[in-house]
Amino acid sequence: MVVHTLTYLLVGGLAFTLFDYPAQFAQPGLRELFRQTDDPMVMAGPLFQPLRGALFGVVFYLLREPFFTRSRGWLTIWITLVVVGILSRFGPALGSIEGLIYARVPVGFQLGWGLVEVLAQSLLLSVGVWYWVRHPERRRLTVTLSVLCVISLSLPVRGLLLS
Repeated sequence: MVVHTLTYLLVGGLAFTLFDYPAQFAQPGLRELFRQTDDPMVMAGPLFQPLRGALFGVVFYLLREPFFTRSRGWLTIWITLVVVGILSRFGPALGSIEGLIYARVPVGFQLGWGLVEVLAQSLLLSVGVWYWVRHPERRRLTVTLSVLCVISLSLPVRGLLLS
């Protein structure tokens, strides 16, 4: 949960800035599909990430043998996430094979910055979870990541309360 939430916020924040999400999502054709970046639900988005992280945790636990006992288990995790969670999602999700076939969203948009973002986040998640699970003795890491997660989740709460 913690690693997913932190990598989601880190990579999402970088992508938001580098790829100018406010301008991207305001384009005709996209503004009808996506909430605008100033929408309160978008601000609340990070608050739902611990739930997604818990769902990932269930799968990681069930697949703990191939994921965490191998020296390159992080790569096994990442390939699994990319193949099952990104490229082969059920339904026409953007950036997936089904999305490329059935969505009217341009191929360049689907394979552009959004795909870069999810590939980067899934890679960081894979490496981070793999490392943390394989090094449970590193208490400082556990405390640091946990505190950063709590702080990171408090920021959207504060923003929502002040808006």
